Formats: sequence, structure tokens, C-alpha cells
Amino acid sequence: MSSFAPTVNRLSGIYGADENAQAVRYARLVVTFKATYGSQPEFIARAPGRVNIIGEHIDYCGFPVFPMAIAPDTLVAARANGSDRIRVSNMDSTKYPPRDFSVAEMFEIDSTKHEWSNYFKCGYRGVLDHVSRQGDKGFDALIDGQVPAGGGLSSSAAFVCATQLAVQRIEGLSLTQAELASAAAQAERHVGVNAGGMDQAVSIMGQQDSALFIEFHPTLKATPVRLPEADLPFAFVIANTLVVSNKHTTAPTNYNLRVVETRVGALMLAKHLGIAEHVVCASANPLTFKVVMDEYFAKPNVGDINDDGVQGWVERLETMLRETEKAFGTHPHGYTRDEMAAALNITATGLSAKIHENQFPVRADRFKILQRAQHAFSEALRVVKFRQVCESGDTSDECFVALGDLMNQSQDSCRDLFECSCPELDEICKIARRAGSFGSRLTGAGWGGCSVHLVPANKVDDVKKALADQYYAVCFPDLSAEQLSEALFATKPGRGACYYLA
Repeated sequence: MSSFAPTVNRLSGIYGADENAQAVRYARLVVTFKATYGSQPEFIARAPGRVNIIGEHIDYCGFPVFPMAIAPDTLVAARANGSDRIRVSNMDSTKYPPRDFSVAEMFEIDSTKHEWSNYFKCGYRGVLDHVSRQGDKGFDALIDGQVPAGGGLSSSAAFVCATQLAVQRIEGLSLTQAELASAAAQAERHVGVNAGGMDQAVSIMGQQDSALFIEFHPTLKATPVRLPEADLPFAFVIANTLVVSNKHTTAPTNYNLRVVETRVGALMLAKHLGIAEHVVCASANPLTFKVVMDEYFAKPNVGDINDDGVQGWVERLETMLRETEKAFGTHPHGYTRDEMAAALNITATGLSAKIHENQFPVRADRFKILQRAQHAFSEALRVVKFRQVCESGDTSDECFVALGDLMNQSQDSCRDLFECSCPELDEICKIARRAGSFGSRLTGAGWGGCSVHLVPANKVDDVKKALADQYYAVCFPDLSAEQLSEALFATKPGRGACYYLA
């Protein structure tokens, strides 16, 4: 599943019943563009945020995930300006002041500065780096974002992906959806975020009414999976904790640290399994748990594992969970840097180089390899089982109970093993379950941000009211009705990135 980003002429093709409200927004964007730059935009590029239904923090481990695109999105209105200058403005100009760059300056990204235009530069550079060329066309751009920053709905990926669409059209390029997704994931690393690829893939490749089963190894592959069509409809309720977790500023102790812990875990697990010197493992950069698992089961005499479909996944992942306990169970409280280096027979300096710490710095006294590995393999198992239930043909309540149980187990693992939840997320999940949610879990990087809840349609209002009364009214009593509607809403799978031509 990889074609080119589509072009649409009707907003109903993107937003459905919300077409009228979006028409007002698009019209305001066009009017502001003309007032800012003196002419109409040639086109509007649009990329959505996403909610990950299940499969947290395992994309960068090489394992499949199960996200969906949502309606909140980022728009980039753009027009070539016939110069060598690239001018970018934002509808929220007070918070995000205008910038003016030369083409050469677009390749200069200082990841130590939390500057909003860095993400615009990432999108620009991502496309042109992918085709190994310099840009030569100046253009004007106006940004409008509806995905809350730091909310766990991937505002940064939506921004970068929408920018990429704009840049490739200005430059006359035609990257496939898979190429755009890969380029966007690489591009975010210029702002110091070690992205795994899920956010960018679903933003670019999302499909109406379907979640995506996204695989990353050996190549990027996105398979649409329709969610069960039960007699009683369902929805996903999104609830933002309003606790902002900025990946750029917290990366050394949160996001990037978890990436490093899984990468070191993969190196140590390969050594434990006796495959570290195999060409596949020795040449992998980075080595991931998925590569280790695949190479281990490629060994002769490992055991007769059913390779066909879901059962093969289940047997392999369960085996890896057992091996993880054997490999790391002696260090339940984690490893020091020196202990990890000794386990790999390298120096501490060599370990730092191997995990690219110069580009992605981390801060920790102990690295919890056992818990991170247990989460990665068990979460991958939950993703596979979630897809299995969706494709089973069962539309009874038991089907949604099974899906909800997997989501609840995921939240437990994120809280206890990966330690990426927070008290606010835990409280929101408890409230939603009591009010009728089948399953509730954090979504996105965690440490704040958003939660996702699988809710029968006849319970959506109950769940939203319970959260409004028991969480928002208590923790954020001054929240306006408009702010509440942005923080708490129901949604279904939406379409991915596209161009809009009025």
C-alpha cells in the first residue's frame, strides 16, 4: 500500500459531516495568506495527527503498531514566489512569529533551540535530502495547526508531513507515500527526536474508516484493517490530560532514553542468544528487538515454530519473552553504563558511540533493560492479537471486551514496565472505565498528553461527562467550553495527508 498523496476538491472528502466548520477555517487561511503575501495560495497541503490505538513505544523496536489518522490536522497554504527566499508565517503569529530564510538557511537546524520553524525546516530538508538535491525555489507558506502540541497526537509529525507535501509540490517532485513517511521520520531527527516512524506513516497513509497495521521491518508496510462493525456502534474518545510533554526538552530522560534502553537491550539480547556476530545483527544500525527475533528464528535447531500468520507471531514473541527473563532477570533494578559496556565487551566510550549519544543525549544512572524488553515483546503480542480480533468477524460485545482488555493491559505495561504514564493519565483511564469504556490507555509518547478510550456509542456521553466532571472540573476548573471540546472529543479513523485545491 504505497501510492502518491491524493488531491481532493471537496472538503467533505476529508472531513465528512464537519465540512462546513472546516470550510470557514480554510477560507480564513486563504484570506490571511492573501493579506500576508499579496496573492492567493496555489494549494493547501494537509496532514493529520494520529491516535495510536495500541502498540506504544515499539515502532523504534521494529515491531508493528496499530494507529489511525484523526480529523485534527496541520494545513500549509503555499505559493511559489519567484525568489530565493522562503517565508513562513503562522495563523497564531503571536506564539509563532514569522520567519524569512534563504534556501541555504533552510538546511541549518539548531536542535538545541526550541524554535517552531525548525519543524518546517525539517519537512523541507527531509524531502530534498531524500532525493539528494538542494532546493532552488523560493515560496511563501502559512501554517494552521489544530493538533495540540505535546498532547500525544503527533503534532510534530503532522507539521513535518504537511510541510513535505508542500515542498515536493513546489519543487516538482513526486515521492510515494512510503517515501514521504520514511523521509519525515528521518527529518525529525534533525531536532533531536529519535522518531520510530509510526507517526509519520499514519499521517501520510491513513485511510478513512480503517486503522493501519504498520510494519517497519524489513520494509515499511501499511495494511488497512477495518474495525469490527457491531450492532451497537462504537467510537474512540480522546481525552487530553493537558499535561504537556515536550519530546524536545524531555527527550534525554524520557523518549530518547527509552529508545537507547531498547537498543542496548537488543545488543545484549543478541549476545545472550549467540547471534551477535551474525552478519544480520553485526551490520544492523541500529539493531532492534525485531531484527534479533527474526535472526534468532532463522537459526537451525531453534525449534519448529509455525511461521504462518498470527500464531507464528504469538509463538515467537512468547519465546522472546522467556529469553528476555533469562538474559536480564539478574538485573531487575537495571544496569549501569559500565555494566552494559562490560556485558557487550566494549568500553563505556564505545557504548556511547554505538547508541549515537552525541546526537541523542540521555541522562540516567541505571538503564532498565529487563522492563523495557518485557514491554516491547508483550506490547507487540497485544498488537498482533488486536488485529486478530478485528479480523475475526466477531461483532458481539465479547469482541469489544477482548479489544478493551488488550488496551487495558497495554496501559498497565506502559505504566509499570515502560514507565511512560503519569498520575493524570492513570486517573483519566480509571474514570473512563468506570463510566463505560471497554478499554483505556495512554496514546503517544506518554508522560502526559492524550489517552484513548474504546467506548460503545451509547456510553460516549456518559464517559465524556464523567471525565468533564471528575477530571477537568477538578484539575482545570477555569477551562472554557471551547477548550474542553478541544481536549475531550470522540473520533473515528480518518484519512491521511492530501492536497486541497478549491
